[in-house]
Amino acid sequence: MQVSIDQDRCCSSGQCVVTAPEIFEQGDHDGLVRLRRSTVAPEHLADVRLASELCPGGAITVTEEA
Repeated sequence: MQVSIDQDRCCSSGQCVVTAPEIFEQGDHDGLVRLRRSTVAPEHLADVRLASELCPGGAITVTEEA
């Protein structure tokens, strides 16, 4: 699984950081989401999918690898 973010759509709600802190963080100055890593380990798959669903701005894109 790959994860990417669109900072232009981020509304700084922090739901992603609360849901998957291993993958997401918020910038100190602007509060925008940042990726800690773009590839997701199997143990974090469910959390990243949930973070994507909870994101009010739709800023998180999850791409399943075939």
